[in-house]
Amino acid sequence: MSRRKPRPATTDENRENQLVSMTLDLAEKQLLEGTASSQVMTHFLKIGSTRERLERARLEREVELLEAKVESLASQADIKVLYQEALQAMRGYAGQEPIEEFDEYYDEEGDWD
Repeated sequence: MSRRKPRPATTDENRENQLVSMTLDLAEKQLLEGTASSQVMTHFLKIGSTRERLERARLEREVELLEAKVESLASQADIKVLYQEALQAMRGYAGQEPIEEFDEYYDEEGDWD
């Protein structure tokens, strides 16, 4: 039962995925035939454990939290621009000169003073 050689990967990530897939196929074959080493069996027992699933879920939530923080920071920057535009418009309505730099109105964290 010869296996056809896969098409060469175009990126390192695709190559890594190919190798992982081939390794999983080999491990599955060894497990089915009863020839798998204790290291292979231990590996799959560990990744199937409740603790591993909980750890994976925790990491996924951490990624979601980090993504939300990035979105929040981007939103804060948008709000800063909106404040600046509103202040410029109000100054224009009042007949005052526009303010060139707004940085003096914000503290080090970028919050409105």
